[in-house]
Formats: sequence, structure tokens, C-alpha cells
Amino acid sequence: MDFAELFRGFPELTTTGLVQGAIYALIALGYTLVYGVLRLINFAHSEVFMIGTFAAVWTWGFFGLDSNSDAPSVVKAMLLIVLAIATAAVLSGSTALLLEVTAYRPLRRRNAPPLAFLITAIGASYFLMELLGALTQRRQIGAPRLLPTDPIISIGGFHVTPVQLLTLSVAIIMMVGLDFFVNKTRFGRGIRAVAQDANTAALMGVNKSRVIGLVFVLGGLMAGVAAVFSDMKSGNTRYNIGFLLGLKAFSAAVLGGIGNLRGAAIGGVLLGLVENYGSAVFGSQWRDLIAFVVLITLLMFRPTGLLGESLGRARA
Repeated sequence: MDFAELFRGFPELTTTGLVQGAIYALIALGYTLVYGVLRLINFAHSEVFMIGTFAAVWTWGFFGLDSNSDAPSVVKAMLLIVLAIATAAVLSGSTALLLEVTAYRPLRRRNAPPLAFLITAIGASYFLMELLGALTQRRQIGAPRLLPTDPIISIGGFHVTPVQLLTLSVAIIMMVGLDFFVNKTRFGRGIRAVAQDANTAALMGVNKSRVIGLVFVLGGLMAGVAAVFSDMKSGNTRYNIGFLLGLKAFSAAVLGGIGNLRGAAIGGVLLGLVENYGSAVFGSQWRDLIAFVVLITLLMFRPTGLLGESLGRARA
């Protein structure tokens, strides 16, 4: 154990941990939304995120940019990022909705047991992963460097690059916007009503299928936004990129209290920080193990997660 490395690199570890945690949080929101309404673990959500990463790279490639391209001007870069976010969000949201309509809705109409939903989710996940693997010949595809890598904020030992600042800013805006939408709007009231009691909500005139479709779309939109910043952070994507990231995002949702939007956000950020701090102390090869050990340890003492459940019982 090397605590000296943690203290030396604390500012940088904190910054990178917050950025990685913000990406986890955006993906985790999709898991927690679907679970909060349907009590369904949508394992295919990781592939919804993966499709978003390819949508962003293909968007930039359409304009002739790849991993070997020179960085464009800041104005052009921001326009390309906004376009990639829009494209990835739309494609990921559409994929999530298509999954709900083709894979999960027929099961709901037949009152299938929970195990059927779980098996279907796993099957849909592998179908999408292998489909993109075949289309891309299982190659890793590089993303262009759009923004400078030099820090634009330096306070003490904290140095923040443009990509990190943009990731954190957009993630906060998206999370606050989703929280407002669910808690303060008419559509959000419908989501909370179905989450609390779907049958009673239907008797009160709430269209259950429409609400469930909306939940999948919202989760897909969040995953699409996370996908763009994942590309910019790592510089590449591949057909199986969603597997480990999706597993960690699901862990973040459980850590914060699955079914709780704010819990998912907090869980994602904490998971990113714990990973970074732990890798400094124990070594980077233990990064993934540390995250799950922390999750298991917390759930032993607080099975409902940090904030507990929110979209259902006390969710309305």
C-alpha cells in the first residue's frame, strides 16, 4: 500500500475521479429509471451506451476527423461536440425505445415472469454487442482529439483540462435537468405515478406503455451523452466497451440506491473517486476489484444503498 502516492497525486486523482464518476452517473441514471418503474434490470443498457459511442465517432468521421486528425478550432470543435451529443443521444434513445417495444413490451403483455425479462435483457445485450462487433470487424476505432489537452484551470494542485471541465459541466446540467423533469413536470408526475402503482395510475388515465417508453428514451439520452464524453476521454471505442462500464454504472446505481435518481448520481461520482484513490494506494491493476469490494462492503451494512429507493414507495 502506497498512501504517499495518494497524497502526492490527490488533486489529479480527484479531478479524474470526478470526471469518470460523472460518466458512470449518467449511465447509471438509465438503470435506475427503468428499475424504478418496472423493477427490471435492463442489462442491455450498457449496449445502448456503446451504440452512442459509435454514433459520436461516426459523426466526427462524417466530417473527415479521425484519431490522426489535427485538432480543429475551438468554435468548430464545440459545434462538432454538440452535433455528436445530439446524434448519440438520439441514436441511443431510439435504440432503448426499440428494445422496449420489441423485447420487453411483448413480455409485459403476456405477464411473463421476472426471469424471462432478465434472460431477454441479457440476450438483447449480447445481440447488440455482437452486431456491432460484426459491423466493425471487432476493431478498436479511434476518436479525434477535438479540444486542447493543456489545463485551463489551475488552482493549487488541481488542474482541469477543457475535456474534463466540459464533461463535468454537461453532466451536472443533464442530471439536474432530469431531476427537474421527473419531479416538477406533468410527464414526470406520470413516471412517478406508474413507479408507485402502475394499475392505479392506469385507472387514473395514465398511459402506462407511453410512460415506460419515455423512461427508456430518457435513459438512452443520458447514456448517449455519457458516450460522447467517454470517447473524448479515452480516445477510442470498441464493440464491447459497454460491458465493464455498464457493470460499474449499474454498481453505482445500486451504491446510491437503485430507483433513486440522486442516489445514482452520487453513487457514480463516489465510485469514480474510490476507484482512483484505491488505484493510487493499491496499484492500478486493482482498480476494478476495489470498486466492487466497496460496493459489497456498503451493501452489507446498508442493503438499500446510500439514499435508498425513491421513485416508488416514497417516490411519488
